Amino acid sequence: MTRTNPQNEDEIVSEESVLLDQIAQKVDAAERLSAAEAEFLFQPGVDVHEVGRLADRARRRRLGNVAYYNVNAHLNPTNVCIYRCRLCAYSRDADDADAYVMPDEDVVARAREAAAAGATELHVVGGLHPDKGFDWYLGLVRLLHDACPEVHIKAFTAVEIARFAELARQPVGKVLEQLIEAGLGSLPGGGAEILDPHVRAEICPHKADGRAWLDVHRTAHRLGLRSNATMLYGHVETLEQRVDHLLQLRRLQDETGGFQAFVPLCFHPEGTRLAHLAKTSPVDDLRTVAVSRLFLDNFDHVKAYWITLGIGIAQTALAYGADDLDGTVRYEEIHHRAGSDSPEALSVAQLRRLIGEAGFQPVERDTLYRRVER
Repeated sequence: MTRTNPQNEDEIVSEESVLLDQIAQKVDAAERLSAAEAEFLFQPGVDVHEVGRLADRARRRRLGNVAYYNVNAHLNPTNVCIYRCRLCAYSRDADDADAYVMPDEDVVARAREAAAAGATELHVVGGLHPDKGFDWYLGLVRLLHDACPEVHIKAFTAVEIARFAELARQPVGKVLEQLIEAGLGSLPGGGAEILDPHVRAEICPHKADGRAWLDVHRTAHRLGLRSNATMLYGHVETLEQRVDHLLQLRRLQDETGGFQAFVPLCFHPEGTRLAHLAKTSPVDDLRTVAVSRLFLDNFDHVKAYWITLGIGIAQTALAYGADDLDGTVRYEEIHHRAGSDSPEALSVAQLRRLIGEAGFQPVERDTLYRRVER
């Protein structure tokens, strides 16, 4: 996108350069970017490395030279789900050969194993089983908390919470209050996908819509719970719909201040009913991390989730605005089922080495971003 000066046809002024300079001035002045500016930064013709440099400046101004990791484990209690979304390679029908529901003793064993390995967090998400009521899910939280009271329970996406409210015929706030009483510590950010209703109608038409997802997090924040936010990108959405998603998150964060971290998740099509789609490119992944850091100026943390990005891109993303690699992530199944070829887990030593090699100071955090001293 260029324009020629009519008084000198040899002088070509790059519109991209002009806009980038204007955005850079706003970034350096800590001024908020507009949706139009974010859409511009997402354009493939805009230098991704320059966008990354801007994001790195914004990230260092907020957080300095620190990059975070945590010691955590994932727990997916069942893969049986009523929704069977087109984007999901993990969910199963109850009569599928590889469908499962974890017995209570296995749930407890998994939690105790994680605690013995030094985990400070259990990340609990899974399917919405047609034969399990809210009491079963509530009982899982109580079971985990009783078994390992020292481990923070980050459990259930907003989609799951919205379904619990339907099952219990109770308001979302009442459902969350019971979960908090049982030992819930925070909410993950999953299930947001793309908030636009047209996209959701194509990729996940039956589960809670974008408004419900936002309302669950709004209610959780009002009850004192912190949460994360995600965006699943790289499937059927447009760049405008990506930016609209980010804009809705930024507005809710302005309202509540309850989001801790934003987690951009690149879509893995393998094993899904969208398997005909190509995977995102490393350039798109790095650009999405960088634009997220620049546009979400009221989010402290942006994760480079190595499970979805892969280790190399996640490490590189630390120089493109991300400040968190997530954690050891033992037993993650959902993204691996969709074709993620990342390892099953990383050790603390590996995480610290990756962060150090990228030029940052590794800091272990707990779920609430408090430093952990071993």
